[in-house]
Order: sequence, then structure tokens, then C-alpha cells
Amino acid sequence: MKSRIIALSVVFVLMAATAFAADTAATQSDAQKSFDQLKTLAGSWEGTFEGKPLHVTLRVTSMGNALLHEMKGDGPDNPITMLYVDGDRLILTHYCDAGNRPRMAGTISPDGKTITFNFLDVSGSTQHGHMQSAVFSLVDADHHSETWNYAMPDGKSMGGQLDLKRTK
Repeated sequence: MKSRIIALSVVFVLMAATAFAADTAATQSDAQKSFDQLKTLAGSWEGTFEGKPLHVTLRVTSMGNALLHEMKGDGPDNPITMLYVDGDRLILTHYCDAGNRPRMAGTISPDGKTITFNFLDVSGSTQHGHMQSAVFSLVDADHHSETWNYAMPDGKSMGGQLDLKRTK
């Protein structure tokens, strides 16, 4: 009798653990879904910005917990951006040529093809302005666009869109 009670207890514990694991997988946060979408962009991308060639590299790092985004153009500056999940938020931290580090929180569109990042806060001087928002639009496996908006010190906005094609 005692062994039956132990066996039944073990079965109930295993069933509860299985149900919990299934529930956790089924309730993946929007932040994690957005991050998983962005990780599909890992690779090398080419495009132009203001008529000049631009190379973008995205690399999954830190055991899959971060995505490194690096832009390389004609100039000496190569800003990087880190994307990661922090609790229930998708966060973008941009290490800007202006010498500051704005953070933005992302939301995914209902169709899962657009992730919009909006300004949260900034570390460092905003004397020269700061990045205000970014939008990643996934077209297909080999094409995506990025729209970056910069807030100038006088409050005016500038920026542009990058139309990128995968090179590998």
C-alpha cells in the first residue's frame, strides 16, 4: 500500500511538472517572441544610407541572450547596438557616435513583422542629441529595413531608413 502511495505521488509530481513546462512554453512573452524574430536576422547585410554603401552585421551572442548589431559605413564611426530581453521587455541599447547610450523598449506588431523601439532613457551627454526610436521591418528571410530617428538638441528630428539585403 505504501509503495502505491509513493508511486501515485511520483506520477502526480511528474504530471504537474509536465503541465507547468507546457504552460511556460505556451505563454512565451511578446518580448521573447520579438527577440526570437530579431535573432533570425543574424548574418551580414548590405544596403545604402544617403546614397553611400552601408554594411550591417547582426550576431547572436551571450549563449543566445543578446543580439549585437553593428553598422559600418564610409566614415570612422561604427555604432553598435545590443538587443536583449529584460524581464517582460525587449530592450535596445544603442552605443551612439554622439557618445551616449539611449535605451529603448520594443513592441511587436500583430503580424509579427515589425518591431518598434521607443525611447526610455539615455546615459551620457545629450549635448549633440540622441537616438530616439528605431523600427525593424522584416520583409522576408533575405530583406529587412531599419528606420532610425535621432532627436537633435533643438528638439528637431532627423534620421532615415536602411533597406538591407542579406549577403550571408
